[in-house]
Amino acid sequence: MHVHATEPASRALEFGLYRDGDNNLDAVQAATIAQAIDTSARDRSLEFSVEDTTARDGFEPAHVLRTESYAIADGKIAGGRVTVGPPHDMSARSDLASFVAHTLDNAQSANAKETWIDLIDHGGGDGGGMQSAHSATGIMREDDIAGAIVDGVALHAKAHPEDAARGIDGVVANQCLMATVAFASALSHAGVKFLAASPETMLAPGVPSSVAHDIAAHIGDPHAMASSVVSTTMDAMYGPSKRDGFAPAAAFDVLDLAPTKIAAATHDIAALDAALTGAAHTRDARSAIREDARAIDGMVRFPEGKHLPWRADRPAIALYDTLSQDGRLSGDVRAAAATARDAVASLVLAHRETDDYAPFNDADYSDAFGPTVHFPVAKNQVDTWAPQISETDNAFYKSVGAADLAKVIA
Repeated sequence: MHVHATEPASRALEFGLYRDGDNNLDAVQAATIAQAIDTSARDRSLEFSVEDTTARDGFEPAHVLRTESYAIADGKIAGGRVTVGPPHDMSARSDLASFVAHTLDNAQSANAKETWIDLIDHGGGDGGGMQSAHSATGIMREDDIAGAIVDGVALHAKAHPEDAARGIDGVVANQCLMATVAFASALSHAGVKFLAASPETMLAPGVPSSVAHDIAAHIGDPHAMASSVVSTTMDAMYGPSKRDGFAPAAAFDVLDLAPTKIAAATHDIAALDAALTGAAHTRDARSAIREDARAIDGMVRFPEGKHLPWRADRPAIALYDTLSQDGRLSGDVRAAAATARDAVASLVLAHRETDDYAPFNDADYSDAFGPTVHFPVAKNQVDTWAPQISETDNAFYKSVGAADLAKVIA
């Protein structure tokens, strides 16, 4: 009698939930874990790898800060196994790298077709994300978030050389302001294929974990996947009732991080920034560039956000389109702006925005499609959080000559 080896059960998607509750969002963003349990019960092609730093009542009493690690599958905690230990520094590159490696290990065990991670916490655009209240690092630079993914992939490959080709296919940034060209560039260089994020602030609990189903259901069809993820996010409703509820975002995008597209966008934005830098040495052109940029409001448009940063984080497509149509600028500058606009637009697989976001006093985000760029036109916009958090200390900003442009227009 021949005994055949049993093939391991295959799942469509391993979805990592990296949730930092070490701040004021602990209780409200915990809803994403309940959503994961419910989603996995309805879609058994999914497995969630969870790392949750929290002080809420649960596996330990309330007010005890700790990190809980476990997997969710088939509507329950896999094997009933939960590891509880001292709180991790969720804003440290090394901790995120370890989580990435662990998620990839689980993906290999599950024979998953794709692996995504969901970063759940505060975000600060090109200033970074994962803002822990009790950590030494405070917030992780966006380049370090991408670097942690590279590190985690390398850790998994070293431990499992037979699975070295596996990587992180997509990132969901369940954080404010993380749909930026710079973050997209950093993730692309880390081998990530897709970014799902909002260019604006988000309302917790934010992106529902049910987007894992949308991803799993459309593997191999990026446009259908992106459309479904955006719809699920923008149709989500939180609050006491549907009538008095709120959607998690005023705008949301899924971006294609294909290296050729990112390289083209980087090249064309660098060419535009160089053209603008040259043009801005004349007073009339400099005035026109500033006026065009100010016509595109930065993010955090609601009245209560007036004293927050990100006033210079402008929707790139709308900004470049405005520059491309300004007859006061030379034909070469306008052509460079149109080329950069089209290159950034090519990154957008799906998006949705609103022109009257009720939770933000009906603020208009009708031009907030696609990622933002940090484009300061006054000195106090260059790095509004410096020295603690910098929106200019990233590889993309430096590579496109944005610092030289800021010197002449800001």
